[in-house]
Amino acid sequence: MEEKEFYLPRKFRYAGVNCGIKPNSTKLDFALVVSDVPATAAGVYTQNLNCGAPVTYDRAITPGAGIRAIATDSGCANACTGEEGLRNARTMAELAGATVGATAEQTLVMSTGVIGVQLPMDAIAKGAKLAGEALGSTYDDFVKAATAIQTTDTKLKIVSREATLPSGATIRLASMCKGAAMIGPNMATMLATILTDAALEPQDAQNALRDAVEDTFNCVSVEGHTSTSDTCVLVANGAASPEPLKGADLDAFSALLLDLCQELAPMIPNDGEGVTHLITIDVTGAPDRASAKLLAQTVANDALVKTAICGADPNWGRIVSATGRCGVPYDPRKVSLKVNGYLLYENGTPLDFDKEEVSNSIRSNRNTSFELFFQEGDGKIRFWTSDLTCEYVHLNADYTT
Repeated sequence: MEEKEFYLPRKFRYAGVNCGIKPNSTKLDFALVVSDVPATAAGVYTQNLNCGAPVTYDRAITPGAGIRAIATDSGCANACTGEEGLRNARTMAELAGATVGATAEQTLVMSTGVIGVQLPMDAIAKGAKLAGEALGSTYDDFVKAATAIQTTDTKLKIVSREATLPSGATIRLASMCKGAAMIGPNMATMLATILTDAALEPQDAQNALRDAVEDTFNCVSVEGHTSTSDTCVLVANGAASPEPLKGADLDAFSALLLDLCQELAPMIPNDGEGVTHLITIDVTGAPDRASAKLLAQTVANDALVKTAICGADPNWGRIVSATGRCGVPYDPRKVSLKVNGYLLYENGTPLDFDKEEVSNSIRSNRNTSFELFFQEGDGKIRFWTSDLTCEYVHLNADYTT
């Protein structure tokens, strides 16, 4: 893959290998990311009570310091696997950490794939060994690691940033993410690793990551199903700024992290299984932010809304109707809606519009926008979802059979 303007943080190495986790496949299925120096790590995880063993393992050591490695397998979620699954998650951390002289407590693990299947530990051991031997610091190495964490993804999801802080230090962030289905707040079947060569205190890293995730990854949905495995980690090794960021520098870093996540998050619903449209929903004027999120999320997960967009049908009544059933109080006489910039409904009253023109605007563009206006307060949010297609049904009906 040709390297473009992509900023790799200093003193990180990457590998993506095939070790047989995905049966009868030559696809890359084990990724290893290593910091050459001990790093701070923070994590935000699924809120599904049936979380995967790796989530339980990582939660216990984040936020924290001294992290050296992140190992990810693709093909087996290690979720709903009982005590054996927990033991296997720790063994995976031990095996991966050992390749770079790190302990299990210095190694994060992530898993994605089918639920209810024990990790194939022989393959995991093979993957750790091969990845440890393949570690490199180039863009191609980064891409291989990003590819190895994918399941049904069809597109690579990587983003980077470089910025000079108010103090004069130049820092970099690079991120890799996977996710295409079983996507629904809070968090979604997504794994994300965000790396930076800035230095951060553990709690500062946790606060910055939590805030960025809330406005980005927690605002995406494909079908509303919160996965067992959702994990987003931030690893900061201080190679570019040895002293932990404070004050204006920390504020600048947090803004940069949010900007990076805002680009990364919509890549997930845009790559939803069988998706033909990415739908961006902007809600303004809701009673508060929580209400805005509930309004947007209800529209995003409505099967009738999603199928209408799949068929390029400007059936605005489905959108307006969805907002009225989510429990947020508002005056129906003060609601307005735009679809792709066309005002279809204003202050509770339908407007005349050219249905063919609006339909063509949906059909001819992958991106579709809904703008919902209320007059109840200052609550606002941007939320991303996708349409619902026959291909999505086929892919998920046949996923394990």
